[in-house]
Amino acid sequence: MTARERLAEARLYLVCDARPRAFLDAALRGGADIVQLRDKTLDDDGLVAAARGFRAAADAHGALFILNDRPDLVAACAADGVHVGQDDGTPAAARALVGPDRIVGRSTHAPAQADAADADPDVDYLAVGPVHATPTKPGRPAAGLDYIAYAARTVGTPWFAIGGLDPVTLPVAVAHGARRAVVVRAITDAADPEAAAAALRAALEVPVGSAQP
Repeated sequence: MTARERLAEARLYLVCDARPRAFLDAALRGGADIVQLRDKTLDDDGLVAAARGFRAAADAHGALFILNDRPDLVAACAADGVHVGQDDGTPAAARALVGPDRIVGRSTHAPAQADAADADPDVDYLAVGPVHATPTKPGRPAAGLDYIAYAARTVGTPWFAIGGLDPVTLPVAVAHGARRAVVVRAITDAADPEAAAAALRAALEVPVGSAQP
């Protein structure tokens, strides 16, 4: 299965800092389809070293491994692709570094950004949010549930709701049209990351629109 075929089927996307292999295995067993390494404290060598565990865990569970914001290190990290924010380089610049077969993801925070990313041939998936304000993105105002509903109506590229999603807030996002979600603290702060991932995955399996807002 190609990376893009796996992406098309992915529902739950975990973003985390460098973590032990046991944690990654637990989250992936629980239902995460994608794991992203995002660790601003590491230098280049540290990222490459941390990536080995992410790559091995992803391979063991048939998952995707994405690197945050460093298209120049994707090959060295053996990642399946890269995620770039609005303040990072352009998708075209990332594509030039990672090549045609790897995945490029793009953060979006407003309808105009979603429209641009959806129309961009270099973008394989969008992150849509933050649905709620989150300490992982200090100073970033919430885009709200209306933005989720907008993406559900208009975006054809695979997209993931992101921002403050947990077992309480995720069903509301699903009710507004989300089929995929990015989470951080809902798994990284959990005492049992496997059970946390399983609960989030179950929420995403509910048919769109059937949860109560």
